[in-house]
This record gives sequence, C-alpha cells and structure tokens, in this order.
Amino acid sequence: MSALLRLLRTGAPAAACLRLGTSAGTGLRRAMALYHTEERGQPCSQNYRLFFKDVTGHYISPFHDIPLKVNSKENLFNMIVEIPRWTNAKMEIATEEPLNPIKQYVKDGKLRYVANIFPYKGYIWNYGTLPQTWEDPREKDKSTNCFGDNDPIDVCEIGSKILSCGEVIHVKILGILALIDEGETDWKLIAINVNDPEASKFHDIDDVEKFKPGYLEATLNWFRLYKVPDGKPENQFAFNGEFKNKAFALEVIKSTHQCWKALLMKKCNGGAINCTNLQISDSPFRCTQEEARSLVELVLSSPNKESNEEEQVWHFLGK
Repeated sequence: MSALLRLLRTGAPAAACLRLGTSAGTGLRRAMALYHTEERGQPCSQNYRLFFKDVTGHYISPFHDIPLKVNSKENLFNMIVEIPRWTNAKMEIATEEPLNPIKQYVKDGKLRYVANIFPYKGYIWNYGTLPQTWEDPREKDKSTNCFGDNDPIDVCEIGSKILSCGEVIHVKILGILALIDEGETDWKLIAINVNDPEASKFHDIDDVEKFKPGYLEATLNWFRLYKVPDGKPENQFAFNGEFKNKAFALEVIKSTHQCWKALLMKKCNGGAINCTNLQISDSPFRCTQEEARSLVELVLSSPNKESNEEEQVWHFLGK
C-alpha cells in the first residue's frame, strides 16, 4: 500500500490550502497520536468541518474534551493547531457548534483569509488554541481593564516545523502578549512545541529574543497591522506592547481555565457557546457517543464542488 493511501486511511486532512509542506511521514506519525481528525465537506468552502476523535475512534469536542495540561506538575500544555504557518485561511474552532469542529471563519458571507503584509506570508507561526480555556466576555480582566473576547486563549507556536490543521501537540509556554481587539482582551500566548529540535533552549520569553532575534518584534508588528488591509485601524496593546513572561502567562491560563470550568458547569452565562462534551462527567452538557455520532452525521460528508481559495496578493504598508 502506498504512503498516500495509508495517510488517507488515517483521516488526516488532505487540503493543501490548509497547510504547507506536510509530508506523508508527518501524516503517519499523526496516525499514532491520541487524537485524530475526520473531514466533512469540501476544504476551502463554507460547509467544511474538521471533527475530532480520540484514540478509540469516538467523537469528542476539542474545545472541551482535550485536557488543558499534559502533566499537572509541569509547564506542558495541549495545543490544538488551527492554522499552519505561512497559510492564510482563518481556520478556527467553531465554538457555537456541537462538538466544536474546526471550520473556516466566515464574515459578510465570505470565507476569511488573512492578508499578506510585506514581508510576511500569512500567519508567521503555527497558530491555534489551548483547550479548556475561555476568555469570558462578561468578566473584566484586572490587568487590561477590558472584557474577554469569548474564545479559547490563542497560541503562537514558534518552533521550526510547519504543523497541520487539526494536530494536537504538546507545548511549553514562554510568555504572552495582550492584544486589545476592538476593545476586548485577546491574549496571545507565545509557546514552543516540545518536540522541536531547539525546544530545550527555551524556558521563558527572554529566550525567544536570544535565540530567535526579531521574532517578537515581528509578532507585535503582525498583530498591529493585520487588519489594516481590511480598512480597519491598527490594533492596540496593553502594557505598551510589552511581552509578559512565563509566570504571568501561566496565571492568565489559570484564570481562563477557571472561566471555562464555570461555563461547563453552567455557573455562568455562555450565550451562544456550545458546551456539548463527552468526557466531563459532572457537566450538565455531557452527551453520549451515539448522540455525538448523530450530530456529526447531520454535517455534509460529500465534497462540495465549490471551493473558494483566495487569490494571493501582497500589501505594502509603508509610512
């Protein structure tokens, strides 16, 4: 059997528009992971969904059922990769849909793609989120004086490998940036894949500047400008754009995890957030595997012939 056929049988996403440079070997390594993905619909279309399964083949919610931490005593967290480095499609966990599959963000009826801003191409990190976290839009952050953005906390993974949409990796947290997005706190964690060849060098935010000089500056500049091509003003930051260290970041994660717990236990108003889960034993939103399978089967499984990968252009935002 060819490597390609073996890869397809794992259920790994096949869409080139969702990743760049992923080899068959990478797909085979993913097949041995604790979590797998299943595509529904056509990539680069509004009906595309990427559902998650555990090692037993049962459907799960990546938002709620994947644990936050790999080891309770160490700085080791699960990260769900939504957007591979250098790609443009804005993929995200669908927080308002049952089982929270990954989908492409839609705005004004169109699929969302982030602009290329010279000298960058798409996202400049592997971008994703930490499961079991939630930035409560009704809770004002004490350090930024702004409310949360109603999403799981975001992660910028700075390792050397280009990862795939839907991968679940282990990361070390190094620091955090406080983006203020249209008046909301939108934390951006800086982390590194523990399997990266250089991961042992990185322990805190200062190591990023030491071993990858210019990366933090590029990160700040990217977040400042990425909405300008859409006609919006430059983004603002708390702490004058200063990156906070690992200790500060871990406290933010702890706080957003507590907000998620309150959400899953129905101790706060989650609005349109869908809390359906399969593994949180005391959650009133827990469902059975049969119910989860029925929810997935409601989503189109046959490819849609219409796909809409955006034409690539560059934006030069010189002063």
